[in-house]
Formats: sequence, structure tokens, C-alpha cells
Amino acid sequence: MGRGASHITERVAASLGELTFVAPKFQPALDVPFGGVLFALPALLALGLLDAAQDSLGKLPDGYYGLDSLLMLLTFMALARLQSMESLRYSAPGEWGKLLGLDRIPEVRTLRAKVQLLSADGQAAKWAAQLSLRWMNQDSAQSGWLYVDGHTRVYHGSQTKLPRHYVARQKLCLRATVDFWVNAMDGQPFFVVNKVVDPGLVKVIEEDIVPTLERDVPNQPSAAALAADPHLHRFTLVFDREGYSPQLWSRLKERRIAALSYHKFPGEDWATDEFVDSQVTLVNGQVATMSLAERGTPLSNGLWLREIRRLNPDGHQTAIITTDYGCDFRRLAANMMARWSQENFFKYAREHYGLDRLAGYCTQDVPDPIEVVNPAYRALDGQVRSASGKLSRSMAVFGALNMQQTIEPDHVEAFTQRKAVLKEELDALQANVISLKATRKATERRIKVKDLPEEQRFTQLSTHSKHFVDAIKMLAYRAETAMANFLRESMTRADETRTLLRELYTTEADLLPDLKNKTLTVRLHHLAQNRSDQSIALLCEELNQTKTVFPRTELQMIFEIGKPKNHGKEEI
Repeated sequence: MGRGASHITERVAASLGELTFVAPKFQPALDVPFGGVLFALPALLALGLLDAAQDSLGKLPDGYYGLDSLLMLLTFMALARLQSMESLRYSAPGEWGKLLGLDRIPEVRTLRAKVQLLSADGQAAKWAAQLSLRWMNQDSAQSGWLYVDGHTRVYHGSQTKLPRHYVARQKLCLRATVDFWVNAMDGQPFFVVNKVVDPGLVKVIEEDIVPTLERDVPNQPSAAALAADPHLHRFTLVFDREGYSPQLWSRLKERRIAALSYHKFPGEDWATDEFVDSQVTLVNGQVATMSLAERGTPLSNGLWLREIRRLNPDGHQTAIITTDYGCDFRRLAANMMARWSQENFFKYAREHYGLDRLAGYCTQDVPDPIEVVNPAYRALDGQVRSASGKLSRSMAVFGALNMQQTIEPDHVEAFTQRKAVLKEELDALQANVISLKATRKATERRIKVKDLPEEQRFTQLSTHSKHFVDAIKMLAYRAETAMANFLRESMTRADETRTLLRELYTTEADLLPDLKNKTLTVRLHHLAQNRSDQSIALLCEELNQTKTVFPRTELQMIFEIGKPKNHGKEEI
């Protein structure tokens, strides 16, 4: 039955097919490792961890473990910084089971098999979509400003030879897939779109992200309101210079979607006397002074935009453009600067949630419509660049030779011969470049994956489990963010809130069920500092007000932290 198994009757019943799933049964337990992770359960339940799971993910086959126990286990693992299922091999299964009211958690092989079942037939993608819709409706103010950016996930495995993508943080072209994330203003994620071949931010925005947002973003203006006000828009997309496309911006404007981004070709600097110091309220509530100026500017296709520039202390001017014609320019500047919250999310999620880790080791065929760069075209393009470089260097040498004004009589013949040789080389190089360019022009730039040479074909990493694991990580990050937002008010250093929460999630706790009064007390052990205990004590008061009932029990959870030790004679 496995190490730590003690529910003998239930496990025998499950093996005989007479048990749908086991119900949690808490026993008094002291010093439970990672007991502090239970403090995140009220936030996870409020975010919809279990609400829509049964409808979206389907029903697991009858057995010992229920769907809710598996989902809580996976989110607890993410919060406790166990970044892969294999990490459970080195953890006591019975101790983790106590957190769920079970005798032990499933083995890694069993857990992976159940995750694959839950991810089959697009169930995980459906669940992630329902969670995203729920989060947007929970915070409709933030869902009016959507931040879009791509994140490259490098693949070091040998299952398949994925196409190479440029990884900006490593400044290398590596085999990878690309995720396009849609986040809120404070960096909290809504959903992610995975692409095995990077089609570019412009194409993903138009074909994948905008249709989803038009369907899901709450509180969009009615058709009558849009018709009455030509400058009214449904919502605003914020992205970096990769999304600079006059054609895209025009099409978004036609769909009544505002865009906010940096200007890719800002031109000359504006006069410094145009800039005025303005008080700008940042996303985190802080007030900063920015030197701002505004003009109207057209794109190359004639689309008229607002251009807002910020004069930095070093004299550099940051150019921001937008099709939001009604919003105050100070708010636009602040919301554009808030784009860094998404970059911070990527960095934090990579370090603490294993954002780049593989969710599974399976592969699947690439859909036929996907196109890639033709290897023959890429080879010809490289040859053209190489030949053009040689031609430019030869022309420079030939030009320098022609500029010599005085030549000694003894060197005239040698000079003439050298010049003739260089001229022949130039003619040959020019003919070669013209020939290569003509061949490149006649070669298709992009072809379908199925048309690739046999030795260069590839499969894609399976995305079924990835959708499921990404949803778990988003839930964990959002729960941690909600707790951090509360703690930030009680801490002198706001940047230490997440550090405190990471300590909380890995701290031991006592579990004290009271079946008579129908309560489950989670008593956290003391933290490293007294001020940390004080902050967690305030968090306990807030959590107790939620009156959270542990799923599939009647036990109301009570959170508290152990009383400070007095080191007196009574304790001795």
C-alpha cells in the first residue's frame, strides 16, 4: 500500500472498486512539515481552485484519491517551491498526506498518470479558460488594461529538435517554444497562448488573443455606446515595440480596441521647454514626479495617434503612443511604465515556480497549417549575407586604392596590375551576389512543417499537461499575490512580503481537529523574527474572518500562530 499508508479499509475498498474517493479525516498532528501552506487555502478557494474543476476537468475514475485532493496537493507543492512532481520522491508522503486529511499522498507515477487523465481531450485548456474568465470578472477594473508579451521557454531535451528562437536574456538562438502571456496591470496572469513556432506578437494578438478578450473581458461598452462615441473603446492592450505595426493598430482601432506601446521610430527629440513636471500616481499607489509632454503624431499609414514623451534625468526621451484618445496622459504614462510588472512576473515565476520546466515528456505531431522558415531559404539568405559582406570589403579596398593621388614611377605597373585584379574580383563578387539574390527570391521563404526535408522535421512538446500545470502555477501565484497585498500594509518594507510568505509556506504547523465543535486549528510554529510573527498574526485574523471550511469536511479552519515563549519556570 506504500510507505505511510494507514487507511487500510478505504484502500482495500478502492482496490475492489467499491469507493469513489476517500473523504478527508484529520487526526491531531504536531510539527507537520510545510504546514504553513494551509494558510493559502482560503485564497486558493476564493480564486476558484475547486469550483469549476469538476465540470471542466471531468471525473476521475473511481479510486482512493479525489479530484479536490489532487488539485490542493499540486497547488500546495507550487507554493512550497517543489517545482516538479519528481520532487515528491524526496519528501515524506505521510507528512504531506496530513495536510490533506489523508494517510499519504500518491506516488509520483500515480500522480503523473492522473494529471494526464485530467489533461486529455482539451479538458485542461477548458479549465484554464474558465479560471481566466472568473479572474477577469473578479477584478473588472484591471481587466480593462491587458498586458501582452512573449516568453521563450528553452528546451534542452532530446525528444525532438524544436526550431530555434532568439532568447533575449541569454542573447543566443536556442531550441525553444514561445508562450504569449496576457497579464493584469500588477502582473497577475490571466491566460497563456503557446506556440511551437513563433509567428510574431502581431499575428498572435490578432488571431489568438483579441478574439478571446472580446469574448471574456467584462463591462465592455454596448454597441449603442460605441456608436454614440467614436473615441470609446472596449479595452486597452499594452505591449512592447514588437507589436509596432501600423496595419495592426488600424485594425485594432476598427475593432474599437485601444493600444498602448512604445514608439519604434520616435524621430528627433522634442524641445525640453515642452516638458512639464507632473504628479503621476503609479500602479502601486505611489506618487512620482515625471517630466511629460504630449503631441499628436501620424503613423506611416496615416493613422493619427497620441504621442506622450517622458524626459528622463539623463536626457533620454521615452516615446509612448496610443489610440486611447480620452484617457489622461499622466495615467497613460503610468500604465505604460507598469509593463515592467509583467517582466517581473516572468523573472519571479522562473525562479520560484519553475515556469520554464517541462510539464511532461510526451510529444505530438505539429498541425499542418503551421509554417516554418524554409531551410533552403535560410541557407541562401546566409550565403547572400556572407557574399554581400565580402563585396563590401572588396569595394572598400578598391575605393581606397583609387583615392591614392601620388604613385611612384617604379610602382605604376604593379599598381595597375593590382587594380585590374581587384576589379575582376569585384565583378565576380557582384555577379555572385546577384545570382544568389535571384535564387533566394525564387525560393519560398516559409513552408509547412510537413514539407520539410525528412531529416529536419520535428514534433512539438505535448501541451495537454502544460495547460494544466500552467493553470496550477497561475493559481498559486495569484494566491500568493493576494496574501502579499494584505501583508504589505503591515510591513515596513513592502519588498519583503513575498520573502515572508515563502518562509510561511515552508514552516511547520500543528493540526488540531475538534470534531465536536467542527473546527480544524492550524497552529503555525514561530518564525525567525518577532516582527514576522506579528505580521502573520494579523494575517490569521484576516483568514479567520473568511470562515473557510476545508473541502469535503464540516471543519471550519482556524489559523493561529504559537504563543511567544516566556522561558520561565513553568516552561522548564
